Amino acid sequence: MTNAAAVKVPFVDLSLQHQPIAAEIEQAIQTTIQRGDFVLGKALSDFEAAFAQASGVQYGIGVASGTDAIALGLQACGIGAGDEVILPANTFVATLIGVLRAGATPILVDCEPETALIDLKAAHKAVNAKTKAILPVHLYGQMVSPHQLKEFAANHKLIIFEDAAQAHLAEREGYRAGSIGTAAAFSFYPSKNLGAYGDGGMIITSDPEVAKKARSIRNYGAPRKYFHSDLGTNSRLDTLQAAILNVKLPHLTSWNQQRLSAAQEYDRLLEPMRSLGIFPLQNQSSSGHIYHLYILRITANCPLSRDTLQAKLADFGIQTGIHYPLPCHLQPAYQPLGYKEGDFPVAEALTTEILSLPMYPGLSHTQVHDVVEALQAFVNTDSVAAIAG
Repeated sequence: MTNAAAVKVPFVDLSLQHQPIAAEIEQAIQTTIQRGDFVLGKALSDFEAAFAQASGVQYGIGVASGTDAIALGLQACGIGAGDEVILPANTFVATLIGVLRAGATPILVDCEPETALIDLKAAHKAVNAKTKAILPVHLYGQMVSPHQLKEFAANHKLIIFEDAAQAHLAEREGYRAGSIGTAAAFSFYPSKNLGAYGDGGMIITSDPEVAKKARSIRNYGAPRKYFHSDLGTNSRLDTLQAAILNVKLPHLTSWNQQRLSAAQEYDRLLEPMRSLGIFPLQNQSSSGHIYHLYILRITANCPLSRDTLQAKLADFGIQTGIHYPLPCHLQPAYQPLGYKEGDFPVAEALTTEILSLPMYPGLSHTQVHDVVEALQAFVNTDSVAAIAG
């Protein structure tokens, strides 16, 4: 197996975005230290306003993590015990955890094979009298269709609460991620398109009452000090993290464009490999896709299995990932929800096919070529061997 010294193309390289702005970040940290407002300070309120504006909404409420953003955001929207929330089975488990922590019941549905986004036809069949909201996940950097979501929600009289943890400034059909529904949740985990130097999250909304409620819940349920009108918690985005994110936010559009450029080069180079059963998930958003991750499907037509191909790439010094190897309904902790293998065949099939290729701002076209050439070499070698055999 390869070791760190032999890595030719890392899966993620955060240094490429951090090094050029290191002095700005250091200054922002020092300014916060000198000001001494480490909790709910000026840098946080500045970042909340800036990120909300960039996302096309009025209010931002910084919280401790993306998971908290889902849980507290749903609560602020009035969702709780007795309510059902529809979400895709092939999301990261934090989406499911957020629904459960809000006190609601998660109702999982399948996804579309071409994009891995939530299947709204399946969601339609899951709606009943208890359904209160749909929680679309803008997965891998691509938004679920805003027009279809709005029509779906209007027809069923549901709240739209977006999981936009992988979709910072993504666009589709004239909407930015987080601006479609009542509210949305973002994560600032370090590897996100906009990442902090630790955990962090944000709820965004244009509803003043939802914003007011969320600000209260995140701060012990207190709209003002020592007056607790809501059942709250302690979940606040640290001012130091907000100061760092404030420096990074103006660079986000450029970083997203670099991701898109790398993805377009992947698309171009991978086109001939479709005949060998290897192809990327569809981009239905044109330049609005921000490619938090670049996902290949290694289908049954490929001479190599996904796992074999991943191992060969690792031996060659190319790091890859699998997002996600086990869907939510098959995770051991969530068996009490009552789902079983076979309930969501598309999501289950994708877990055996998907492979995440290196993707980050600063990934060069030369590195993209190296990745694709390695793929071609491994697959073609095995194709020839299979024919000869």
